[in-house]
Amino acid sequence: MLHRLHIKNIALISEADIEFDDKLNVLSGETGSGKSVILDSINFVLGSKADKTMIRFGEQEATVRAEFIVDENSAAAEILREYDIETDGEIIITRRLNVDGKGSIKLNGNTVTATMLKSVTQHLVDVHGQSEHFFLLNEENQLKVIDGICGAQVAEIKHNLADLIAQKRELKSKIAALGGDESERERKLDLLKFQISEIESAELKVGEFEELKARQNIIANTEKIFSALNTAHSLLSDDGGSIDGISSSKHYLNTISGFGEDYEQIAARLENLSVEASDIAETLSDLADNLTFDEQEASYIDERLTLIKALKKKYGEDEEHILRFLEDAKAEYDAISDSANAIEKYEKGIFECDGKIFALCQKLTDLRKNTADKFCKAVTAELKTLNIQNASFEVQFNEYDRQTANLQSANGSDIICFMFSANKGEPLKPLSKVISGGEMSRFMLAVKTQLKDLNGISTYIFDEIDAGISGYTAKTVAEKFIKISQNTQILAVSHLPQVCAASSAQFLIYKVEESAKTLTKVKRLTDDEKISEIVRLTGSVKSDAATEHARELINQFKN
Repeated sequence: MLHRLHIKNIALISEADIEFDDKLNVLSGETGSGKSVILDSINFVLGSKADKTMIRFGEQEATVRAEFIVDENSAAAEILREYDIETDGEIIITRRLNVDGKGSIKLNGNTVTATMLKSVTQHLVDVHGQSEHFFLLNEENQLKVIDGICGAQVAEIKHNLADLIAQKRELKSKIAALGGDESERERKLDLLKFQISEIESAELKVGEFEELKARQNIIANTEKIFSALNTAHSLLSDDGGSIDGISSSKHYLNTISGFGEDYEQIAARLENLSVEASDIAETLSDLADNLTFDEQEASYIDERLTLIKALKKKYGEDEEHILRFLEDAKAEYDAISDSANAIEKYEKGIFECDGKIFALCQKLTDLRKNTADKFCKAVTAELKTLNIQNASFEVQFNEYDRQTANLQSANGSDIICFMFSANKGEPLKPLSKVISGGEMSRFMLAVKTQLKDLNGISTYIFDEIDAGISGYTAKTVAEKFIKISQNTQILAVSHLPQVCAASSAQFLIYKVEESAKTLTKVKRLTDDEKISEIVRLTGSVKSDAATEHARELINQFKN
């Protein structure tokens, strides 16, 4: 319920603080007194489009603060928790707007967006004015209303539908893992066969790519290598080269090796160096002799490297990964090739699931139709008491069969539309297309009398629902307000003395002049002031008789 509303600098309201009752709250006042400002403020704090023209003239910022008290397990509280916003059943919304068109929104002290705000407030308040679209105009909500009336029976069927749809989804997943339907399996087998053949024909070896790259590098530098080998060989073997120098050094050291161990060791080392240098020279000569440039080999290596690069791009980062892909592809090919029996079994399971789903959809439709028929009759009867004598109201269901049914939704296969006609002889048409503002308010009142808060909303706001109503119908409206307010808080703007008499809290909206400025004020009336307001609304002159009549109006709505 909306416990408190604080308004600052909205239109003609400088500041107002309103504490509402949890049952029937009625706002009255002279035409133009500012009742619409209260509703505009509520719409603003609920998330409607902000308009800076609503800011009081001469002020820089407007603020509206709304305090709600809800059940901790309510839909609004659950959404707050999804946003990581704490609540113990209290929801405080503060919305500001400045003259630059900038504003802020806070939920329990946390900054949120307008979209986040609306996701919460749609579960808090339903505003019904003559220009408002509301819950029941949305055809998706119309189905929710019927299901809400059906109660646990519908919930059980939907639960069973959800289970069957989950089973079907699992079976489809298994078929997909085996390649899908027959055409998909054939496409998959063709692809796997090509991949297997492509990799096998390459005859890859682990490490081959790096070996080929090394060989390619040698071929590309043959001339440079040949030159280096020959030059090194010449420096070692030519006359006067390194080997000759080592040999001469060894000869001189041998002549003195007998004079000491150090000389003998050096002579031995020169002997070893001579042998090693001669071996190196011979190796260099052999390497140079064996070094050749084979254009055909170079071409082969280029082609082979290109092939391996292409395979790496498709199947893995190196030969090992490519060969692993090959083994997996072979295993998958064998599994799909042998999957016909398993897929046939899964497809049969899906067919059986669809049969059970269709049967449940039909059962759900029958339940909804029976409930809708009773609901429509009850609402039509309510409408007649609300002075729409020729009202006709039906719920139209789409037709479907096994082929056209929606077998993918736990909500069943029904698409419905509320059909309405207010006048005798006029055909039924979709509710949103034919109902007028005044009729809409009374229609909503009739529906809410039947629903008793099935949509989970804790506060209803009715804006001048009594337009064009008087006499017995006015008394009926008041009685229906009382009935609804036993479970759901109501805020109603009304000019009917009967509705005011039925209120549990009566508020007067009025204008005053202060410091050469016009201000709108809000006042909760005392019992005596409420009587005076009812007298005013009846159009009577203040008298003992008029006062007594007002008291009688109030008394007839007391328990």
